[in-house]
Amino acid sequence: MLAVVKPFKGQKYHEIKQECLKQHRLFEDPEFLAGDESLFFSRRLPGPVEWKRPQDICANPHLFVGGISSHDLYQGKLGNCWFVAACSCLALQEGLWKKVIPEAKEQDWDSRKPEKYAGIFHFRFWHFGDWTDVVIDDRLPTINGELIFCHSNVPNEFWSALLEKAYAKLAGCYEALDGGNTADAITDFTGAVSESIDLRKGNYGKLLLEQTKLFEDLLKAHSRGALISCSISADLANERLATTEQGLVKGHAYSVTAVRKLRLGEQLLGFFKAEKLFMIRMRNPWGRREWNGPWSDSSEEWQRVSEEEKDNLGLSVTDDGEFWMAFDDWCNNFTDVDICRNLNTSIFSIRKTWEKATVRGAWLHDDDPLANRAGGCFNNRATFLQNPQYVFNVNKEEDKVLISLQQRDQRPYRKDGRGDNFIIGFEIFKVELNREYRLHQLHTQERVAGSTYIDSRTVFLRTVLKRGRYIIIPTLFRPGDISEFLLRLFTDVPSELRELTLDKPEAGCASFLCGYPRRITQINIHSLEGLNRENSARRASLYLLIKCGRERVHCRVQKESFGAVFDAQAIFYRKNPKQPILVQVWNRSLLCDQFVGQVTLPGEPSDSRELRTLQLREKGGPDAPPANGHLSLRVASTDDFMEL
Repeated sequence: MLAVVKPFKGQKYHEIKQECLKQHRLFEDPEFLAGDESLFFSRRLPGPVEWKRPQDICANPHLFVGGISSHDLYQGKLGNCWFVAACSCLALQEGLWKKVIPEAKEQDWDSRKPEKYAGIFHFRFWHFGDWTDVVIDDRLPTINGELIFCHSNVPNEFWSALLEKAYAKLAGCYEALDGGNTADAITDFTGAVSESIDLRKGNYGKLLLEQTKLFEDLLKAHSRGALISCSISADLANERLATTEQGLVKGHAYSVTAVRKLRLGEQLLGFFKAEKLFMIRMRNPWGRREWNGPWSDSSEEWQRVSEEEKDNLGLSVTDDGEFWMAFDDWCNNFTDVDICRNLNTSIFSIRKTWEKATVRGAWLHDDDPLANRAGGCFNNRATFLQNPQYVFNVNKEEDKVLISLQQRDQRPYRKDGRGDNFIIGFEIFKVELNREYRLHQLHTQERVAGSTYIDSRTVFLRTVLKRGRYIIIPTLFRPGDISEFLLRLFTDVPSELRELTLDKPEAGCASFLCGYPRRITQINIHSLEGLNRENSARRASLYLLIKCGRERVHCRVQKESFGAVFDAQAIFYRKNPKQPILVQVWNRSLLCDQFVGQVTLPGEPSDSRELRTLQLREKGGPDAPPANGHLSLRVASTDDFMEL
C-alpha cells in the first residue's frame, strides 16, 4: 500500500509547476526566500553570497551525471558532515533514493525541451512519522560563482545541492543543519529505526567474542539494506575536527559503504593465522583525508591480496575519501556507530516480518496532577506516573521487542534561541493481565526494562519480554518540559499497543442500573507447589482461572509441570465487594480439563498485603475440604481507586 504523502507548507509540486509553465516563468519559492534569512541566523556570511540557478553556474546542468554514487558529494562550508554522510549512505540503494528523489527523470533538465523546465524541484522526507513532500526553487547560494555548501565532484551535477536545500527548508535555514546526527538524517530519508552503539562502553576493542558478534550483526544488517554510519567522539571542545595520527577526524561522521570478509592469499594466511579477515569500508564526506594505518589505500597489506579479490572489493588507491580498515582497528579507533534498519513489515515476504504499532503523543503540563502529562523521568517518583502511559501485550511465550521513541525535531526552533534536543527515555513495567486504566502506584509493579536517557532525537531499545501485559511510559528528563513524540513498537505478533487515558471506570447511565465499582483488588500470584504426584503418570499442564463476578482472567503456565512460578497479576474493579474472588487451578486435558483446587479471597482492605501461602480446596467456599497443593500470592484491596 502506498504511503500518503503530505505537502510541506501546503505547496503541491505538480500544481505549482503547471502554473509556472503556463505563465512562462521560473519558480521563486515564497516559503524559502533566496536571501540571508535562509542562510544563517547567528553566523556571519562567508563572503558576498549570490543565489544562482544551475544553468547560470555551468553549462548543461543535470540532477545526475553518470548515475548516482556515494562518491558524488562533498561537504562545503557548513558543519553538516552528518547530513552528507547520510546522503552517501542513501546513494548506495536505488530503492531508497528514488523515494527521496521522486520522478528524477521528470524533474531533470531536458536540453531538447527547455520550455518544460520551470526551476522547481521536490524531495520527500519521512518527517515525524509522515512522508512529506518539500518543494524548492533551484536558486542555490554561491560565492564567486561556486556553490558554498554541499556539491558534487562533477561540476554539472546538482542532486546533492538541491537535496540539501530542501532539507534546510524543512529545518528552517541552512545554519540549522550545522551539527547533527547521521542517524537522524537517514531516518528522515527512509523512515528507518535507528540503533546507536557505544563501542567504548561495550568494550568491543578488547573483547574478541563481542567484537565478532558485532561484526556479524553489521554484516547481516548491511546485507539486508541497513544504512550504517560511525564517528569518533571528541571528548573536549578543542578536539572537534582534530585529526588523529592515523588520519581519522574526531567529531566527524563517516558513512559505512561496505562490510566484508576478506579472503586472504597464502602469504597473508600464514601471517594472520585465519582464513578470512573482517573488513569494513568507510567514506569521509569531505572526499579526502583517509585512514593511513593498516589496510589504507596504498598500504603493504594489499600487496598480498589477489587482484581478483581487489576487484571484488572495488579497491581504489585514489584520495577520494573512501578507505578500508580491519574491523579490530575500527573498533579500537571509532567510538560510536549508528545502524538504521528498514524493518520488514510486509506480509508478502520470505524474510522475517515485524508487526509494527505506532502512536503519537505529547508531554503537556497541567497544574492538575490527573491531567498533567509532563511528569519527568523515573527519578521524580511523585510525578513520574503523570506521564503518558501505553499498554501492549506480548502474545507468545517470549518475544523480541524493538522500541523507538522519537521527539519532534527541534531544529526549526534554533532561530528563536532554542533548538536543542530534550533528554528523553522510557521505562517498561509488567502489569496485570487485564489492566485497562492508568497506573497510580509503582510499589506493586515490576520494572522490566528501560532505555538510556540522552539528549538525542531518538532513543532505541532491543529487549526480550515474556508473555504478559506491559506498560511503557515515555518521558522527558525534567518535569514540566513539553514536547511531542512518536512511539514505534515492533514485535513478532500483534501487540495491541494503545494509550491508557482513564484513571478509573467512567460513571455513565449504565452505572445507575448495573452499579458502579466500589472497591479495587489487585492479585499477584507467585507460585503453585505441593501437588500430589502419585496419581499421575506424567507431569500436569496447569493453568489458573481467576474469577471476580462475571470477569475471568486466564493465566497460562509451562506444560508438564507439577509446580510452577506464575508471577501473574490481575486487577478487578468490584461492584459487589462482598462477593469473594476465586483463584482456581486447572489441569489442561485433551478431552476435558480437570479441576485441581481453588482458593477463596474475600479481598478486604484490612487483609494483609504480604506474601501468603494458602491451601488449595475443593469447590464450595473457604470451608470446603482441602485439595492437594497450595498457592503463594499477594492481595491488595482498597476503596481508593488512585491507590493502585
